[in-house]
Amino acid sequence: MNGSRNGTSPKLGRYEAGAEPIAAPDGARRNGASARASDPVHAWSGSRTQRFLRLLYPGIGLKRWALVGALGVAACSIGVSFLISHLLAVSFPSVLPWYLEGFLLLAFGTGAILLSMYGFYRVLAPLLRSQSIDAVADTVYNRWSRGRGPKVVAIGGGTGLSVLLRGLRTRTDNLTAIITVADDGGSSGILRRELGALPPGDFRNCLVALSEDEPLLADLFQYRFDDGDGLKGHSFGNLFIVAMTDVANSFEEALVESSRILAVRGVVAPSTSADLQLSARFADGEFVRGESSITRRGGSVERLMIEPEDAPAHPLAVRAIEEADLVIIGPGSLYTSILPNILVRGISDALKRTSAPVVYVCNVATQVGETQDYTVRDHVLALQRHTFATIADHVLANSNPIPLGDRFLGEAVIHDGRSVPRANVILADLVDPTHPVRHDANKLASAIMDIQQATGERREATEPVPAE
Repeated sequence: MNGSRNGTSPKLGRYEAGAEPIAAPDGARRNGASARASDPVHAWSGSRTQRFLRLLYPGIGLKRWALVGALGVAACSIGVSFLISHLLAVSFPSVLPWYLEGFLLLAFGTGAILLSMYGFYRVLAPLLRSQSIDAVADTVYNRWSRGRGPKVVAIGGGTGLSVLLRGLRTRTDNLTAIITVADDGGSSGILRRELGALPPGDFRNCLVALSEDEPLLADLFQYRFDDGDGLKGHSFGNLFIVAMTDVANSFEEALVESSRILAVRGVVAPSTSADLQLSARFADGEFVRGESSITRRGGSVERLMIEPEDAPAHPLAVRAIEEADLVIIGPGSLYTSILPNILVRGISDALKRTSAPVVYVCNVATQVGETQDYTVRDHVLALQRHTFATIADHVLANSNPIPLGDRFLGEAVIHDGRSVPRANVILADLVDPTHPVRHDANKLASAIMDIQQATGERREATEPVPAE
């Protein structure tokens, strides 16, 4: 969606204090069942014949090329007949009425073309690593459908964003992931300090999440060295991206080449190319600098800041937000993965200008050192306090909190019934029951696509920031 906003956006229903929480759209509530029923990609699922007929679906492009081929064969046939009849003075006998002969020849020619196409497929299938005609139909149809999907922008970093992208990549190819460059811990932090590179870790995770055609390469990018002086703790993907940055003379070109190698469906871009540093002032007045130091310090963050304050937004990220059909903030670490992107002034300004609905995906579990004891409302208020009041049109939160027990740090994030200022709260079962501190990729993607289909243009972001 592009263009000016109309001032208000259609609502799925606003949660008011004392009222029942808004239920998720049916598709999200039933793990995406209704979304799949209305999705042409899934509506075609059925017999092998139905899957083969996907190749004839309007817009895919196969029929037009088959028609071009048929016209070419017809033109050649007419030309040969013309030359024979005039150069060799040969006349063709009329066995049947002319119109019957015409239709019979047309039917024979069409059948021959189709037979030849099937023969080509049988010969080339092993070379294309295709196992069956219905598998080819599935691949062609699904890629065509995703290519026509909405333009979705996801902002964040860390594991949460890669989980989201893994679910969305099956719904659309028009994906842009905008990722923080504030990471200064682990392998990324070492490469950043020693080589002056932008931290590659979150970019690597998102590239792998958007890759589907090269599983071996994806596994290679995620491979982490367990031994070796200077290598232990580093992942191959991090080293590859840093090396490619030096070879290609830019981090952006390194991402492009890495995307090509991994057959990535979408675009991965930094929120800024600046050497971004985080600092935080805690409720007790202590000032801490550095992303990893903020998490280790723990406590209640009163204010998060970036250095330099005037870090320029990456043009690709700004353009993607302005042209998006849907913008998603999160999931991920609120203070160290999400806010560092939006505190870049150009990103924040683009979010104010975009006509797309903006969805904030609340984490399913709190994070030790950042959001202890936070409810859904607490997450949203912190986001609004650091940005602007209308940063999100919709808040998507988990309706099925699972006790973490001793298995994981933190606790399940709950919606305690209090209203969230200037945003709709949409509840759905989003949690991965096998790993309850993370979202289930397919559940989350289904709920988000339901929101995208149900919403219109977002409202103007001009209201003052609310007080807690």
